[in-house]
Amino acid sequence: MSAPGFHEDDAVAKSYDRTLLLRLLRYLRPYKGAVALSFLLIVLMAGLDLAGPYLTKVAIDRHIRQGDAAGLAGVASLYLLTLLLAFVVRFGQVTLLQMTGQRVMLDMRRGIYGHLQALHVGFFDKNPVGRLMTRVTTDVDAVNELFTSGVVTVFGDLFTLLGIMGVMLFMNWKLALVTFSVIPFFFMVTNWFRRGSRQSFREVRKWIARINAFLQENLTGMSVVQLFRREERNAAAFAAINRAHADANVAQIFYYAVFYPAIDLLAAVAVALILLYGGGRVLTGTLTLGALVAFIQYSERFWRPISDLSEKFNILQSAMAASERIFTLLDTAPQVVAPAHPVPVPAVRGRVAFEHVWFSYQDPGGAAPHPPAQNWTLQDIDFTVEEGRSVALVGATGAGKTSIISLLTRFYDVQKGRVTVDGVDVRDMDPAQLRSALALVLQDAHLFSGTIASNIKLGSAISDERMREAARAVRAHAFVEALPRGYDTEVKERGATLSMGQRQLLSFARALAHDPRVLVLDEATSSVDTETEGLIQEALQVLLRGRTAIVIAHRLSTIQNVDEILVLHKGRIRERGRHQQLLAQRGLYWRLYQLQYKDQEMTGAAASVPLGAS
Repeated sequence: MSAPGFHEDDAVAKSYDRTLLLRLLRYLRPYKGAVALSFLLIVLMAGLDLAGPYLTKVAIDRHIRQGDAAGLAGVASLYLLTLLLAFVVRFGQVTLLQMTGQRVMLDMRRGIYGHLQALHVGFFDKNPVGRLMTRVTTDVDAVNELFTSGVVTVFGDLFTLLGIMGVMLFMNWKLALVTFSVIPFFFMVTNWFRRGSRQSFREVRKWIARINAFLQENLTGMSVVQLFRREERNAAAFAAINRAHADANVAQIFYYAVFYPAIDLLAAVAVALILLYGGGRVLTGTLTLGALVAFIQYSERFWRPISDLSEKFNILQSAMAASERIFTLLDTAPQVVAPAHPVPVPAVRGRVAFEHVWFSYQDPGGAAPHPPAQNWTLQDIDFTVEEGRSVALVGATGAGKTSIISLLTRFYDVQKGRVTVDGVDVRDMDPAQLRSALALVLQDAHLFSGTIASNIKLGSAISDERMREAARAVRAHAFVEALPRGYDTEVKERGATLSMGQRQLLSFARALAHDPRVLVLDEATSSVDTETEGLIQEALQVLLRGRTAIVIAHRLSTIQNVDEILVLHKGRIRERGRHQQLLAQRGLYWRLYQLQYKDQEMTGAAASVPLGAS
């Protein structure tokens, strides 16, 4: 289940901004050497930026007004040298920061993906895949921009700004104060921009996530969309989300459109004040023309880092909006975790037991030991499957069959009771060892992009011969060999180029190739035709020998040979026994049998056709 409080629209309070920034800065620790070098290059760059206007003052006052062409050439050469040095320093600084940013982004995405894999299955039932993809892609990009263009370079802007203020005060403190007189207005504009842009950044991120979620869901289900003629309705729904995203961007643009012209206006006012006051001082002879020109150049450079700092603030706002969601995801604690000291199990033999198990999806972590009675999905489930034996779970939809499998694989944890393998509580076992001893074949077989072979092996050290033997055993080898490249045939996303029955056969081959001690079949033959099902039944009679098997099936034909059948109803085991015993009881199982084979019994087919020949 989802962690409490994880919602797409949740906003982190402003007081957490500092905490978020400090958490982001931790990602720079492994690269502190590169950051320090970049910091030194930025300081050097700030010093070189101060040289230009002062050299202009020297050229005008000492050489141009004096007619000293030789001296002017020397100053011009020095000016050119500072420009070349500035180019080299800036190139090194930008390259270093960009490389560092890419490494940080690599680390962050790896961490997010690793955390996603550690979360329990129920988390993904509550959080759309598109939104989670936004966390890993768009939001990480926004944070990366903070590292490459914000965190370190902001110090360069500060050094440049303080340096310019110091030089201007040194040259003429009265004219400097005149220039600085517009700074209070700048802070007023910036504060207005900060308040408005913060919310707009959040809105943009929120609607980007919703667009991704909508696209992922509807593109994946495009066949259903077209079959039920929902194109126009879905287009209207997408248009509404897209319009909301556009409106959020327009609101964001408004703040930009006001802020930057306002900064330019303040810069122009500052230059006008310099000309007004400084020009009068030049006319009275108390200020040189070169100093006035230098002041104008310094004024232009003074507002450039201020404007850059404003842009860095925008980057910071974007990164904060993104990091809110990233850290909310990273702070979502896994509900199913490995024990600190797993109980060692040298070799799993395959004895499975449910000991008076109670379970509710509404209480994933056991926070409330006694949910209301109507919320229990499983109630007092108690049964044992001995090593090498088989049990079948039957019952109406919602009876709790799949929930039992989810507890065995430890996708969820129980609230009361125990689930054990070889007498060890699954909560005390290493999840990797537990799951390596299990093989689960689901009703909806999931295939990955790759080849037929890679989908059977799934990266395990399984030989080609063993893979082919598993495929032959489940009767998949024939259709695979008929493909253009056999086991090297490319499988498209979700196995779109294969039929549902073929995908199901490959999932059987995958499970058997990994040689599990416990084989779980969850409606595993529901997607194959009658002839293929008969072939699989023949193979399973041999392949299940020596393995513990738990079979969930609506087709009663698939469970005629199991050692015990458990009939579930509303989360409880109501009946148990073998096929003929349960029919003789004329209870729930008998009614299920009658409903399933009514037509055959009416024609006499049920009496003449074996149960496994459906």
